[in-house]
Amino acid sequence: MDGLEGALVPLSGCVISFNEEEHLEECLRSLDFCDEVVVLDSGSTDRTVEIAERMGARVEVNRPFPGHIEQKNLALSMARNDWVLCLDCDERVSPSLRAEIEERRAKGFSGAAGYSMPRLNWYLGRPIRHGAFWPDRKIRLFDRRRGRWGGTNPHDRVEVEGPVERLRGVIEHFPYKDLGEHLETIRNFTAIAAQALREEGKRATMADVWIRPPAFFVKSFFLKLGFLDGWRGLLIAALGARYTHLKWKRLARLNAEDGKK
Repeated sequence: MDGLEGALVPLSGCVISFNEEEHLEECLRSLDFCDEVVVLDSGSTDRTVEIAERMGARVEVNRPFPGHIEQKNLALSMARNDWVLCLDCDERVSPSLRAEIEERRAKGFSGAAGYSMPRLNWYLGRPIRHGAFWPDRKIRLFDRRRGRWGGTNPHDRVEVEGPVERLRGVIEHFPYKDLGEHLETIRNFTAIAAQALREEGKRATMADVWIRPPAFFVKSFFLKLGFLDGWRGLLIAALGARYTHLKWKRLARLNAEDGKK
């Protein structure tokens, strides 16, 4: 349909979910301009599936959860259309981003294999516009024939072959409801990340464990002006440094275990 004047390129929204009843409705509402929305669930025990079906999404289930990258690529394969817009459940398409997407869509997404957009992270009640959390640019709108999810679990990213254009409108992101959830995410994600690095054959060095963390703090709080976000900017820089330290420390322990075998 790309070449038919006046015909909109069909667009699929893709979301993966697990126990996301708190966020899912607003996420799906922001995708209501898509021709379809696919929600790939991994066995939610709350009202996630009920909410998705009520919002008109097509719900599929794949469990046990194989990993973020694998699950998101499976969701891509389930979409009926080649152009896809991917969100996490705690994300929303802002009105300004929707307007840009619809403008590009009306022109057939001509000349691009994908589009990146900044992600505006809300942290403990306020949007963050400095430090490691900004601009946090992501490719989320792309032609699946020329792109797919890659990276290292749990930190996935879209990898596209071809031109990527930059949009100005933001994805709004609401990652943590409180500090406790942030700390729990650090514990869970560092374990996943360390295991993924181990499977890739990576080895942790003393520099990884002890130099990377303060370097992250300096970059986030000073070089990227995180201090302008006040105590939130300080907390983001400090916990980002903690995340970095724990990830590499856990990998070092896994490397040591491998050496004893």
